[in-house]
Amino acid sequence: MANSGSLKSTIAVSLTNYLDAGAIVAGASGLTLWQNYLGLSEVHLGWLNFISANCLGAAIGAIIGGFLADKYGRKFIFTYNMLVYMLGVLTIMLSVNFPMLLCGFLITGISVGVGVPASWTYISESSEVNNRGRNICISQMSWGIGPMVILLLGMLFAPGGYLFGWVESLAQAVGGSGLSVEATNVFSSRVVFFSLFVVAFIAWNLQRGLQESAEFEANKSKQAGLIENIKVLFSNSIAVKTVCFLAVIYLTWNLVASVMGFFQPHIYETAGGVSNEQANWMNCIQWAIIVGVTFIVSKLIDKTSHKAIYTFGLLVAISAWLVIVTIGVNGPAGLWAFAILWGVQGGSSPQIFYALWGSELFPAKFRAGAQGLMFFIVRGLSALWGLVFTYIYGDNGEGFTIAAYCMIALLAISLVVGFIGVPNTRGRALEDITKERYGENY
Repeated sequence: MANSGSLKSTIAVSLTNYLDAGAIVAGASGLTLWQNYLGLSEVHLGWLNFISANCLGAAIGAIIGGFLADKYGRKFIFTYNMLVYMLGVLTIMLSVNFPMLLCGFLITGISVGVGVPASWTYISESSEVNNRGRNICISQMSWGIGPMVILLLGMLFAPGGYLFGWVESLAQAVGGSGLSVEATNVFSSRVVFFSLFVVAFIAWNLQRGLQESAEFEANKSKQAGLIENIKVLFSNSIAVKTVCFLAVIYLTWNLVASVMGFFQPHIYETAGGVSNEQANWMNCIQWAIIVGVTFIVSKLIDKTSHKAIYTFGLLVAISAWLVIVTIGVNGPAGLWAFAILWGVQGGSSPQIFYALWGSELFPAKFRAGAQGLMFFIVRGLSALWGLVFTYIYGDNGEGFTIAAYCMIALLAISLVVGFIGVPNTRGRALEDITKERYGENY
């Protein structure tokens, strides 16, 4: 079931994606500042990634939030989840030691995970049949706009940035004139996280005013208990196969994307040899490319072959990493080629299709729960991979070429499995897809 206001509700719910990606990139853009302030090692940075919105925190939140959204409704998540997010970013803003910073990253990550399955499910269920792909793309554009805005703010407030004088004044007003250089510099990251706090407050006010999904209301009578839904999900062979398919195409891509989302500015600085400001500018331009390409895809996805768009995105992604093993990233040509290609793939990535197919290929009674389960698998394994990556990569990027070959192999798996398994769902009602796949009882 859909309604004519799907675009308005999509924009409100899409702020969840803004805050998801924004939390990851806010941590990434200020990573070096926190490292200097708290004296963190590469292993400490790996642990921050491990429990953040990028990985484990989101994984834990997703499996909880998905099944809660199926049991109590999508609106239930929208009513309370942003309060948890605000608590998380507030903890980060006030952090004065590593455990406190780690705790803030974990709380924020859990909130991100809770919100994602509910938001993607709600967008699909409230979309018109011929606008479902477009609306999912709009949510993905929000996923790109978040990092772009956060990186711009990071650069303006960073040491040497146009607004750093204001940051210094704020730091001295709060901590006194005797603050160390490192303690003063890290205030720029605190300000960036405050911007996420403000957006989360706006999102909370918009989302708690939304109506419940009509699809959820129509299927309320079919809702079973939490444990029963989990049993049904795992006992239905079609659902299990679908989980495996979507988890594989999303996991293999996300193992690459999660590392890039959190470590990319750091990689540009260490392997590429550019300054923190240059690294953030490159990353910001890359996100602008992602937003632009996603906008183009939003115009095509409901009218064009999903297989063609999916294949194009992954071929470009593989090409980006081939640049690293051929040209390298020690010079501007290789760095920019990589940044542009990775930006183009981001606008037509498997995440778009995972979000779209994940909400199309499961019945309403465990639609969000299935997505939460897959998100748990993907982000949880991405957390482990983030720790492994720090060891492969090394302190100064000496293992980057080996890491690049690993990335190419993962992307190739996503390409092949996705190409073979693309489902026939474009332009079809969710009810029709469910009946075809699961029968009348779902």
